[in-house]
Amino acid sequence: QVSVMQSGGGLAPPGGSLRLSCEVHGNIRSIYAMEWYRAAPGKMRDLVAGITNGRGTSYADSVKDRFTISRDNAKNAVYLQMDNLSLEDTAVYYCHIHEQLDANNGKDYWGKGTLVNVSS
Repeated sequence: QVSVMQSGGGLAPPGGSLRLSCEVHGNIRSIYAMEWYRAAPGKMRDLVAGITNGRGTSYADSVKDRFTISRDNAKNAVYLQMDNLSLEDTAVYYCHIHEQLDANNGKDYWGKGTLVNVSS
């Protein structure tokens, strides 16, 4: 059984920083992609940043040059360093894991979400 545990987040002022962590526990074969999504109040869940097992990264335009995604394969963990936070970054952040089962099949896991509240 696989579980996805998130930590970090909380309250930060505009211009401040926060770090999110996500660890995958259990019997998982091969993690291909690790991603962070967020859902702002009243809005749909959007992709924020992603990193593949080859360490290729991608970011939403709204967070480029402010957020940094990284992963630790030995710990099955992914992190999101968020700097220069703005009010618009307030959202619940979700960790998403894509497990590669074989060349044509995969499986997805989600964390339960972590609230990031940017407020003065």
